[in-house]
Amino acid sequence: MQGKNIILIGMPGAGKSTVGVLLSKETGLDFIDTDVAIQVREGKTLQQIVDQQGYLALRAIEQEVIAELHCKNTVIATGGSAVYGARAMRQLKQNGIVVFIDVPITQLLRRIGNFDTRGIASKSGQSFEALYAERLALYQQYADIHISAGGQSSQQVLAKILHSSAC
Repeated sequence: MQGKNIILIGMPGAGKSTVGVLLSKETGLDFIDTDVAIQVREGKTLQQIVDQQGYLALRAIEQEVIAELHCKNTVIATGGSAVYGARAMRQLKQNGIVVFIDVPITQLLRRIGNFDTRGIASKSGQSFEALYAERLALYQQYADIHISAGGQSSQQVLAKILHSSAC
C-alpha cells in the first residue's frame, strides 16, 4: 500500500475522525480531517458556513478542499457530504482505497445529538433519515471496502479496517 491513502467515508457520527486518528497512529500514516481543513481555511465552523452561505456552499467548499489535497501515505477522514462531488471522489479513489464506515441510523442519531447544529450539509427541513437514505447509495457506490460498524467501538472498527485489504 506504499504511497496510497486510506479515505474514510460515511455519515456524520460514523466515527471517521476518531477512527482516522487511531488508524493513522497504528499505521504511521499522516492524517487529514477535511472538516477541520474546511474550518481552518474558512475561519468558520461548518455550522456557521451553512447558516451564512447555505448547505450548497459548504458542499462546494468541501469539493475545493478535497481537490487541493495532493498527499500520499495519508488517512483522510472526509465530511459526510464528500460523496456528492464525483470529481473529488474520483481523485480520492485514484490515490487510495475508500473505506465506508457504515453505522445504523439509530446509532448515528444517538451519537450526533442535535442534527440542526452539527454543521451538516443538508437541504432545509430535510430529516436526518432522508439524508441517510439519499447518501447511502453514494457511499456504497464509492466504497472499495464496506465496514459494518453497528454497535462496535472505535477500536473494533479499527481492527476491521486493519484486517481488510485497506492496510
